[in-house]
Amino acid sequence: MDSYIVSDESQEPQHHAGGEHSHDEEGNKMFGFIVFLLSESVIFLSFFAGYIVYKTTTPNWLPVGVEGLEVKDPAINTVVLVASSFVIYFAELALKRKNLRLFRIFLSATMAMGSYFLVGQAIEWSHLEFGFTSGVYGGMFYLLTGFHGLHVFTGILLQFIILVRSLIPGNYDTGHFGVNATSLFWHFVDVIWIILFILIYIWQ
Repeated sequence: MDSYIVSDESQEPQHHAGGEHSHDEEGNKMFGFIVFLLSESVIFLSFFAGYIVYKTTTPNWLPVGVEGLEVKDPAINTVVLVASSFVIYFAELALKRKNLRLFRIFLSATMAMGSYFLVGQAIEWSHLEFGFTSGVYGGMFYLLTGFHGLHVFTGILLQFIILVRSLIPGNYDTGHFGVNATSLFWHFVDVIWIILFILIYIWQ
């Protein structure tokens, strides 16, 4: 009888330690992902700095025949993309409450809004009167918007992956790192675009 009690007590700390190990592992993964986002931030900041320097020092900044960019449609795309950050946040909340149906609805809506942004950007590109080789301005415009668009596409792909994984029974019972990391990446992409929108479309 005594040995049974001792054995039972000895198992409890082991279970607690296992939980701590799982928690630490997820925390380490998130820390690594944040470091990755910081490295991405450095790249974008370098592009921003280059854009500002070239804009303030280049005599003929805009290509010949170009007076500026149309702001209305990009502004609508911006509102849609920024609003999608709130939608994916609601998806996270739904998953925490174990409401997979609502999680999938909000996540699908986020993907649709991101896709709307990419299509809008492609339409804008097709109507522009300058190309990538149209001076420094053309190169910087397509580099910045294209690099950001690649990140939007990556975010949509990540969302699709976690949506598919939600169809696996019990997949998110042990943790939500993939969802949390994807959501953080999406917020990062949105913040970067707000800065880009101000630099490229507002400050003309």
